[in-house]
Amino acid sequence: MHQPNRRAAVFAVLALAAGALAACGANDDNGGGGDGTASGDSTGSGSAATIALLLPESATARYEAFDRPLFEAKVADLCPDCTINYFNADQDETKQAEQVDTAISQNVDVMVLDPVNGASAASLVADAQAAEIPVIAYDRFIEGADYYTSFDNEKVGELQGQALVDAVGGAGDVLMLNGSPDDPNAAQFKSGAHSVIDASELTVIGEYDNPDWSPDNAQAWTTDQLDTIDPASLAGVYAANDGQAGGVIAALTGAGLAADALPPVTGQDAELAAIQRIVAGEQYMTIYKPIKGEAEGAAEMAIAIVNGEEVADTTDFQGVPSLILDPIVVTADNVGDTVVADDFWTVDDICTDEYADACTAAGLS
Repeated sequence: MHQPNRRAAVFAVLALAAGALAACGANDDNGGGGDGTASGDSTGSGSAATIALLLPESATARYEAFDRPLFEAKVADLCPDCTINYFNADQDETKQAEQVDTAISQNVDVMVLDPVNGASAASLVADAQAAEIPVIAYDRFIEGADYYTSFDNEKVGELQGQALVDAVGGAGDVLMLNGSPDDPNAAQFKSGAHSVIDASELTVIGEYDNPDWSPDNAQAWTTDQLDTIDPASLAGVYAANDGQAGGVIAALTGAGLAADALPPVTGQDAELAAIQRIVAGEQYMTIYKPIKGEAEGAAEMAIAIVNGEEVADTTDFQGVPSLILDPIVVTADNVGDTVVADDFWTVDDICTDEYADACTAAGLS
């Protein structure tokens, strides 16, 4: 359960501490492989505030390429004297728990936590709050967090499911590869996708909840499924993210399907490799989540907290004040109007020599 009385007490302490803050500002990138060290004032008092940013892993391209730098840049803009203590758990729950303990011992002013395991992370939140450190749950929901910022995850699954239904255009057999059972977002993606697929003419003939979202697991599982069915008879594949989509496509091509004979495969995260596969006609779609809004929203929340200010423009999500953003479907038809228009990826990023002809056909230049 959310703990409003505790949060009120925390904010009362922070409001008093805010008077001692002459400035709140700059990000200091510790760059130390996630050991939580950073130069500058890391005591959480005096002339600068300290923010702990804890991300779950680096195998998914978005975290190091987008979430971290966007968050750090916004903090630097809003609070040039602030310090960011950065940690990455490398998909290890025990390591993340140790990192939370380290951040608490550093007496940080606020913690921005993207959990490896959302359910078990509730205890990490409780530990931080007991030390009077407010917690912003980032991207993945944590029960009892003070704030939460993410995307409408049910809608992500619904959009993926609807795209697959539309691409198949009728009845057919499909495979489903969901995210990690430890990831609360994965359950929401799965629920949203099933709500559409189960109401359609599609038949799910095999389904897999993939530990760690592993592309290698996705490839191996799909290869096993293709040993029992004719790959050419498969109408489509629901893959919950782009990493798994890459594994699925590798399995399909490994089973003898040519690129132009691949069934529609979904994805999520708008990874560069996925955008290139979409342009080339190998992957049908991905979900683009404008991470800039999520990362900057978390930074704005953090700075409001260290200033003892009210966090504005939130909505309620399971009892936690939240910033919930909308996802966007990307297909070959709108790459230029979405990820390119937002400078998420440039045409030069996408249109390497291997994809030059496909880019020309897609109108990317």
